[in-house]
Amino acid sequence: MFAQDFALNRIQVKGEVSNLKYHTSGHIYFTLKDGGSALAAVMFAGRRAAGLKFRMQEGQQVIVRGSIEVYERDGRYQLYAKEIEPDGTGDLYRRFVELRDRLEEMGMFAGEYKQPIPRYARTVGIVTASTGAAIRDIMNISARRNPYVQLVLFPAQVQGEGAVPSIVKGIETLDRMGLDVIIVGRGGGSIEDLWAFNEEAVARAIFACRTPVISAVGHETDVTIADYVADLRAPTPSAAAELAVFDYAQFEGQVSYIRKRLVSAMERRLDGARQKNERFRLRLRLHDPQRRINENRKRLADMEETIMRRMEQILTDRKHRLALLSGRLHGQSPLQKLSRGFGFVTDPEGRRMVSVEQAEPGQQIEVRLTDGKLRAQVTGKERL
Repeated sequence: MFAQDFALNRIQVKGEVSNLKYHTSGHIYFTLKDGGSALAAVMFAGRRAAGLKFRMQEGQQVIVRGSIEVYERDGRYQLYAKEIEPDGTGDLYRRFVELRDRLEEMGMFAGEYKQPIPRYARTVGIVTASTGAAIRDIMNISARRNPYVQLVLFPAQVQGEGAVPSIVKGIETLDRMGLDVIIVGRGGGSIEDLWAFNEEAVARAIFACRTPVISAVGHETDVTIADYVADLRAPTPSAAAELAVFDYAQFEGQVSYIRKRLVSAMERRLDGARQKNERFRLRLRLHDPQRRINENRKRLADMEETIMRRMEQILTDRKHRLALLSGRLHGQSPLQKLSRGFGFVTDPEGRRMVSVEQAEPGQQIEVRLTDGKLRAQVTGKERL
């Protein structure tokens, strides 16, 4: 299926390089990742000359063109790269992440600072370009949903040099007018086109605004710093108009639709909870403490039996060795030799006499036998 899929044979993936390894064979192994996922990738040596014009580095943003295939040995899919080029938006994305993290640490995205959007707004301020598609969409949708709502437009520059102060001035001007809600946004575009809404000055102006702010920048997939700071994010300017302008005619239909969605969601949640409960029940049975205790008891019994066999073997070996040593010791016992008719001769001081040179005629000696000792006198000596 992977090999036959047209899209998977001609795919582009954008991400950050990690786990980069230039192999001695010339192949390049790496991983493409973003904030929530990762994809293994490889570029073979034969593709490098035509498909790679720079040396990749860890953390670099790149765009990889190639195909998705299954590596049969490991049973996993990966991206086989044919062309790799640096992503020009990498630096902008890093700036976006740095500012987002810094403002988040300051608490500017905290939920307690979010103002509720009024349900029955009568005056809606709009900060956007006066000639763009965004204002036309907002006007058309507002007229259809509630023609009595008053729209107040501040024609701001939303792209290029001077866009940031223009947007900030528009927010501050409409905030002083005491409107019910303000929509800040523009139509879609590249990350460079939308960058004015990623500037700190715009974020601070939205945060300081006393009027509830709905951000509506770009398309549904575009996310800017203004979206994080605003009281409510709309995926498009049209959606922002629908959120700001109440449509009573659709209210009853929405209530019915929401009721059905709630019932369906509850049923799905219940089904999910039942399945999860069953998984936990099976897992609990697998990890039953009594089962583990029984396994440990069996293991201990086996170990005890092994230790007892080993101890018996060691004791038997020690008994055999003790018997051998006892026999040898018995053979070396002086009493054993005395019982065979030998005697133990000493001089009056108790020193052992082993040679005739130690005795002199007339000298007193003692002879020890098995049942006592004899006192004798040397009457003569003869060398052999």
